[in-house]
Amino acid sequence: MDAISTETLFTILAVLIVVSAYFSSSETGMMTINRYKLKHLANEGDPRALRVQKLIDRPDKLIGLILIGNNLANIAASLIAGIIASRYFGEFYGTIVTTFGLTLVMLVFAEVTPKTLAAMYPEKIAYPSSLLLLPLLFIFTPFVKLVNGFTNIILMILRINPNGDNGDSLSREELRTVVYEAGNLIPKKHQDMLVSILDLEKVTAEDIMVARSDIYAIDINDDWKDIQKQLTHSQHTRVLLYRDSIDDAVGFIHVRDALRLLSKDQFTKATMLRAVKEIYYTPDSTSLHTLMYKFQAVRERIGLVVDEYGDIQGLVTLEDILEEIIGDFTTSMLPDYSKEAIEQPDGSYLVDGSANIRELNKEMDWYFPTEGPKTLNGLILEYLEEIPENNISLRLAGYPVEIVDISGNMIKTVRILPLYYKSLADVEAALKQ
Repeated sequence: MDAISTETLFTILAVLIVVSAYFSSSETGMMTINRYKLKHLANEGDPRALRVQKLIDRPDKLIGLILIGNNLANIAASLIAGIIASRYFGEFYGTIVTTFGLTLVMLVFAEVTPKTLAAMYPEKIAYPSSLLLLPLLFIFTPFVKLVNGFTNIILMILRINPNGDNGDSLSREELRTVVYEAGNLIPKKHQDMLVSILDLEKVTAEDIMVARSDIYAIDINDDWKDIQKQLTHSQHTRVLLYRDSIDDAVGFIHVRDALRLLSKDQFTKATMLRAVKEIYYTPDSTSLHTLMYKFQAVRERIGLVVDEYGDIQGLVTLEDILEEIIGDFTTSMLPDYSKEAIEQPDGSYLVDGSANIRELNKEMDWYFPTEGPKTLNGLILEYLEEIPENNISLRLAGYPVEIVDISGNMIKTVRILPLYYKSLADVEAALKQ
């Protein structure tokens, strides 16, 4: 080394620092690159993405190569820096200068700066780096395998599977976060639709069904003229028929079939019953995800919801499931606020007590709890544990609520003063105050 000039040693040291910086930035760039975007580009045949994908498919080999190169460069830089420092400061002080001086230089120029840049621009670092890393991996494969062999033995002793799951798969909640983090790349309405699809497993038939008391149905024991009038004036394409009680349901009749028979003067009670479609029953606990596939399997669009005792609780349609995903069907591009919540001049809302809590939350951006009662009336009764009187005020899930009208044992109308929480966590924080 004495024959090598100091200028040459400085040049070699600078090159080693650059090499160390290269390996440091390559490591960060490869590990922080967007894996899903990379897979998309690789599937489309992008040669840069294919190179990077080939490297990160075996992270143990990639990291082994990078660490080998990085450590070789750092150790060589330490030796060269020690020789240079000893020439200027002597052997003792040169060691001290090398220790602190080279540490500072390596941290700034070979670690922090290149890794920060790689974390900020992973694609700009990973793609060009792969041009050199692939041939280096081929050259150093025996050495990398040797190092990884010892590493795998240590991992096995620690009962860790080196070939286990790499953690690339996303849970439902993580995928929800990815959708919302997409920002302007995915329009807000599309984000809501995607998240609604993810939530189909959480929502049951009971959550979206038309309540038993609101089902439009016809008693076939009624006067025949009344039955004809109800069918011809029906706003629904399918109508439920029953005998005396809705629990004795006969089936669904398509209004189109009834009108066709009526136009041919063939519409009688007998022909009407022959045109009735068999009823599809579903438990109230069936998730919408499962129910949608069951509808598809039996080629059905409507069904009755029953509880654990087999009693009819409501009615659910395929359209209800679609509305849960894309929102209410409307020809207007303006926000479709709930018809059951009427805004008042003071900013409060008069809300029907029979309003579905989940629909109110979605349409009004409120955060009433959905675990338990399905209607606002039921939620208030559960909270008070008794039938209240008019003009009683309470705070429900953080919202000031006033009971305006009661009819019999049911709360008909309430006044709600909305508090504009940004999340359910804000509501929970308000309840603790």
